[in-house]
Amino acid sequence: MRTGLSCYLLAGILALNPVTPVQADDLPVIASSSGTISLEQEFQLGRTWARLLRGRAPEYGDPLIVNYIDSLLWQIAANSQLQDHRLELIVLDSPVLNAFAVPGGVVGINAGLLLGAKDEEELASVIAHELAHLSQRHYAQQLEESRRNTPLMLAGILASILVASADPQAGMAGITSSMAAGQQAGINFTRRNEQEADRIGMLNLVNAGYDPHAMPRMFSRIQRSSRFLGQKPPEFLLTHPVTESRIADAENRASQLPSPAFKPQRYDFQLIKKRVEVHYASDLRQLIKTYQESASSNPMSRYGLALALLKNRDYKQAQQALDGLPDSIGQHLYIRLSYAELELAAGEHEKALQRLELLNKLYPDSYPVRQLYAKALRANNQFKKSARILTDLSQKYPTNSYIWYELAETQGLAGYTLGVHEARIEYFLLTGATDKALRQIDFALREKELTSSDIARLEQRKKEAEAIRDQIKNSL
Repeated sequence: MRTGLSCYLLAGILALNPVTPVQADDLPVIASSSGTISLEQEFQLGRTWARLLRGRAPEYGDPLIVNYIDSLLWQIAANSQLQDHRLELIVLDSPVLNAFAVPGGVVGINAGLLLGAKDEEELASVIAHELAHLSQRHYAQQLEESRRNTPLMLAGILASILVASADPQAGMAGITSSMAAGQQAGINFTRRNEQEADRIGMLNLVNAGYDPHAMPRMFSRIQRSSRFLGQKPPEFLLTHPVTESRIADAENRASQLPSPAFKPQRYDFQLIKKRVEVHYASDLRQLIKTYQESASSNPMSRYGLALALLKNRDYKQAQQALDGLPDSIGQHLYIRLSYAELELAAGEHEKALQRLELLNKLYPDSYPVRQLYAKALRANNQFKKSARILTDLSQKYPTNSYIWYELAETQGLAGYTLGVHEARIEYFLLTGATDKALRQIDFALREKELTSSDIARLEQRKKEAEAIRDQIKNSL
């Protein structure tokens, strides 16, 4: 399963420059229009980059993690200055600590960012910073500045990001050389963008109900972690180092902003982080041993133990670990879905289906519930019903390439050939494989018993696919 990240390295994720704290009424005026590029042009450009990037980097398909980050993104977006709320999240299957935002509302998050954050507030601080870049339309501003100063080679930087998704070392070399080609005026302009993103991001963090001190805490954590990485620090530190003065300025800004009222303990982040830890474990047996040492006193370690045992196919022990969780956590939706995942993996398909049918009634709008429900239906040979659920999900999340991939497979099992073609068309278009999409359209048009409506729909999609192909070619 391939998808990718869209990167906005005009200002790398945590390139935070010293700024003076500002109040809400001191916010700069948002660039509502640009003589260089409009909001709609940004949107189309961002979606073109997203297609290219999805085809070059693996997507993190875990529906629980994707849903969690997406919910957090929208919570912060609701408290931002975004004019265009057509956001698109891409979660990358990469342990590298990084995040980025592309003009047009495309936000990329490496799953490794959850490993670098201690809590939800620290993760939220990174997302708030990235959304501030989008709300202030820094890309459009950079284009206008380039007319006068010929700054950073944007095309070279973005092309290097594509390379970095497959070869980080080569990608960073390209980024470095592209930046070296720019003039100092362009670099200073980028720093001004960062200053705006820092201060506005922190204000939005507070408005979303989070502690402003989470931002400097996150910077400090990244700085400390980089000291143990030798010649391979986090990617964004290679171009935008987090300095002591930068952290101090962030602390100063945070001290002038109100802290949120006390919030009850939530387990969402801790549970999600355990899923990422197990996913990236290089030594699963050692991780199991580590979790076992603290499982009796730490519910999060017990949950991590259950996931690690599940991955190791020790299904009986994994269930025992889940059964040992305290009631305060055991009824959490993530835990109940983990039971279903365990039952599916252990071949207890009917049991998993019964569990997920109940959860689907309780949480009819939950993406992870419905995605796993579709999986359980398929495991129980209920292919048509599974396909109907995935079709509904594809309409609600049309840019989720994972759903289209699953839908194509399920339509095939259900014997609906035209449905297979159409799902594959959407998957190929989302991953930038336009030639494959056009071939799939031609295959679909050769199917027998097509209605006039089917033919008209496929012909229209062919025109749209050709336009997407041209957009991608023009962007390279």
